[in-house]
Amino acid sequence: MAAKFVLIGSGLAGGLLAAYLGRRGYDVDLYERRADPREGNIVGGRSINLALSTRGIYALEQLGIADEVLRHAIPMRGRMIHDKSGVLHFSPYDRDPNKFINSIGRAALNTTVIQAAQRNPSVRVHFNHRCTDVDLDSTTANLVPSCVEAAVSAANSDHQIIKARGDAIIGVDGAFSAVRQSMQKKIAGFEYDESYLAHGYKELTIPPAPDGSWRMEKEALHIWPRKSFMMIALPNPDGSFTCTLFWEFEGPRSFATTKTDDEIRRFFEEEFPDAVPLMPSLLDDFKTNPTGSLVTIRCAPWFYQDKVALVGDAAHAVVPFYGQGMNAAFEDCVVLDECLAKFPEDRQRAFAEYFARGKKNADALANLAVQNFIEMRDKTASKAFRGKKKLDHLLEGLLPGIYLPLYAMVTFSRMPYAEAAKRAELQDRIVYVSLLLAVSLICVLLLIALV
Repeated sequence: MAAKFVLIGSGLAGGLLAAYLGRRGYDVDLYERRADPREGNIVGGRSINLALSTRGIYALEQLGIADEVLRHAIPMRGRMIHDKSGVLHFSPYDRDPNKFINSIGRAALNTTVIQAAQRNPSVRVHFNHRCTDVDLDSTTANLVPSCVEAAVSAANSDHQIIKARGDAIIGVDGAFSAVRQSMQKKIAGFEYDESYLAHGYKELTIPPAPDGSWRMEKEALHIWPRKSFMMIALPNPDGSFTCTLFWEFEGPRSFATTKTDDEIRRFFEEEFPDAVPLMPSLLDDFKTNPTGSLVTIRCAPWFYQDKVALVGDAAHAVVPFYGQGMNAAFEDCVVLDECLAKFPEDRQRAFAEYFARGKKNADALANLAVQNFIEMRDKTASKAFRGKKKLDHLLEGLLPGIYLPLYAMVTFSRMPYAEAAKRAELQDRIVYVSLLLAVSLICVLLLIALV
């Protein structure tokens, strides 16, 4: 008899993992606290657009749904940098124009992975069920239907709790995972670290032109770098752009001090003058959309015996500045599937290997994501940065297969994140030492020529 998995969280990775498990013949019950996204139940104002790249595409390819997903995507071939004067600088992501990242909306992708999961008869999806906690030893998840929760929110609703039991429970329920919180309470010595940036984010919109076209270059990730903060914009299939302002919560110029229409208007006109004419709903968006926080979460272990495991943000939430959060979560699904296939009769060993393979790479990605925030908001505007990118592409062309830019290793390969970070550090050291030696040699030759 096939083992039964209870999955908590039917977001992107939850739906994908259900499809993987269903493909292997496991019995799967997938519970999600939100309503079915296929019915238009998407909460606006909080979702940073998704950047789908090689790792995520590979995970989708294994299920035969990559082409279906990419039909909804827009290629972004590089960064379009907007300086304060309105001058644009385009910096390609790779020397190969066929290597690019893909802008895709959360709703379209979520719908596709849920449908892929439900093509397996052994997978059942239950929306509007919030997990309150998990009994790890009995592998029982306690869930409250949202309709019951609303009706009895002020009363004791213990008798309304649904108990979902399985052979194993997988927490795919995001950065503030109820499954992980239950593990924290149960597992002695459970390691947990939660760190926030001083910056928050707010979603804004550039609508399509009257004829439905895009008002800026379509195939680019637009960045307005302003040293300590920035705004970005990603294209959508309907001709709009989803913009995100990353700005300090507190300070002389911050979310805390910019409240009135005049303050908001003045800030945007000073910092993003070329964007303001494209944003007719700016004031409403700024005042209405919530300000989200940016958190990095690290924990260990990601599993408990053969009973419980964590996947995606529940195990390793990262800030979004490398565009790898979703791709890393999808890679978790691939690795967990491989481990379950390798140890079909020993789920605890499968969970342990999944954790061993994933932990060091998740930690490396967390560091890279924070570093890339500094690069995007500060360095992308400088000539030195653009020169370094050109040098990267030149060396990649001169030394194919030997020199690989860090961005290419992270985004356009499936090289483990920790290995990519280590290799990039070594490459940079060799390049800088070589440049110093070259400059020194030139100086020596000039001195000899002058003597």
